Amino acid sequence: MKGSLMGGRRLSAALILAVLALFAVACTGDSESPPATAFAGTDGGPLFAQACASCHGSDLRGTDQGPPFLDAIYRPGHHADASFFLAVKNGARAHHWHFGNMPPVAGLDDAQIEAIVAFVREQQRVAGVE
Repeated sequence: MKGSLMGGRRLSAALILAVLALFAVACTGDSESPPATAFAGTDGGPLFAQACASCHGSDLRGTDQGPPFLDAIYRPGHHADASFFLAVKNGARAHHWHFGNMPPVAGLDDAQIEAIVAFVREQQRVAGVE
C-alpha cells in the first residue's frame, strides 16, 4: 500500500507540474507579439501614418526604429512593390540597415497594403527617388 501511495503522489505532482506548464505557455505564448490592430479604409497616406510611420517616419525619412523609404535603396528598381508587400505580410530580415528584423504588420488586408505601397511610391516620385 505504501508503494502505491508514493506512486500516486508522484503522479499527482507530475500532473500538477504539467498543468502549470501548459498554463504558463498559454499565458505567455502571445505576449511577445503585439495584438493586431484593425486598420480602416484604403487611403494609403492615413494607413501609412497608422501602420508604418512610427518606424519609417511620418515624412518617410526614417526614425531610430526603421529606415527611410526616401533612400535610393528603396527605389522601384531595387525593391519592387512586391518586396514591400511581402515585408508587411511576413516581416523582413535586416539586410541593408542595422535596425533589426522587421516584424509582420498584422491587421492590414491586401488592398490596404497595396494602397500603402502606392503612397510610398508617390512620395518617392515627389522626392525624386526613382
